[in-house]
Amino acid sequence: MGSIPIVSNKMLYEQALKSIPGGVNSPVRAFGSVGGTPVFMQSASGAIMTDSEGKQYIDYINSWGPMILGHGRQEVVQSIQEQADKAISFGTCTEKEIHMAELVKSMVPNVDQIRLVSSGTEACMTALRLARGYTRKNKFIKFEGNYHGHADPFLLKAGSGVATLGIDSVGGVTAGATKDTLIAPYNDLQAVESLMEQHSDDMAAIILEPVAGNMGCIVPEPSFLQGLRDLCDQYKAVLIFDEVMTGFRLAPGGVQQRLGIRADIVTYGKVIGGGMPIGAIAARNEIMQCLAPLGKVYQAGTLSGNPLALAAGISTLSILKDNPQIYSDLDRKTIQLRDGIKGIMEEKGIPFCINQMGSMLSLHFSDAEVTNYSSAAACDIECFNEFFHHLLSQGVYLPPSAYESWFISDALSQSHIDQTLSAISKFRS
Repeated sequence: MGSIPIVSNKMLYEQALKSIPGGVNSPVRAFGSVGGTPVFMQSASGAIMTDSEGKQYIDYINSWGPMILGHGRQEVVQSIQEQADKAISFGTCTEKEIHMAELVKSMVPNVDQIRLVSSGTEACMTALRLARGYTRKNKFIKFEGNYHGHADPFLLKAGSGVATLGIDSVGGVTAGATKDTLIAPYNDLQAVESLMEQHSDDMAAIILEPVAGNMGCIVPEPSFLQGLRDLCDQYKAVLIFDEVMTGFRLAPGGVQQRLGIRADIVTYGKVIGGGMPIGAIAARNEIMQCLAPLGKVYQAGTLSGNPLALAAGISTLSILKDNPQIYSDLDRKTIQLRDGIKGIMEEKGIPFCINQMGSMLSLHFSDAEVTNYSSAAACDIECFNEFFHHLLSQGVYLPPSAYESWFISDALSQSHIDQTLSAISKFRS
């Protein structure tokens, strides 16, 4: 095989602008906030990505979370290849769907049944519809800075790309689509309680990222999640954990296991496809029985449970289940990185706040704690943009937004951590 031809990122971006809106197929890939030209990747292995110019980067986005094992894990790649030799799609039932459902049930507490979909957005959209169908109520609470995909009801005060691009009012989303969406500040239990009291007769659900990752990594305050659980029990509402980012990353059983809080519905995204497009809704029998064909809550998807994605996902989750030490290794690496950054920033006298749980981390340039969207938005974004481009030039790839969490993979080595800290030590030197 010949070598991969070198093409400049700038040339590819200019070409992309001619046929792709904004030159990107997801706004979070754009460099609109940080400035500059998006990087076009050509290959990845372990913790390293290589761009179209042949430059290598230590990867701290890991496909926005799901590459917990790193890129190109041999067992995962082999499972995809074996399935591709058989078929890439059927549009029918397959045994792998059963295998995945049983695997998730064996790892996640408080789950009886799984419905596979094709993305995290679709999973959250279905979870809300299911909660409404189950409770026969309409209104729900979401939190400022939490992102649950781009379905209409969720695009109020959303994090991720909506926050990064500064979009206050999302075009095409009607007032009718969001009339039952109620907004509360993250980590503000009193605000939630007030909304629940005001709408007690029509409150279907609370949905949240139990550890937020779309306004940076924001950790729930000690009593916050349990308080939400108690309020949902009191008002007979459904508690939905959006674990598209945290599921199988913070623990084999996600936040429910790590923090010991019971959700009614849990949503997953690309992690259960080993990084390939997929999603899922998981809940107890009494809730899942409301889904068609058993119940009246309709949901369908021609490519739901795609066999290639399931092959990769089953391999990934099986490795995580059989090797629980991966989680302690991930925690150790992330804490080492966190403490190293902390020491450097303190020495430089740069105001900062680091939030971390498990293998999720974010650095905020602020002299105050960052506990919700308002405090995240008050940080020094220009300083982050400078920091981002400095590390990019040093071969360290961070999310191109101050509103996104970093993700650490099992493939990250001591050498990679040392290189990252060395690059950070040169910031503003």
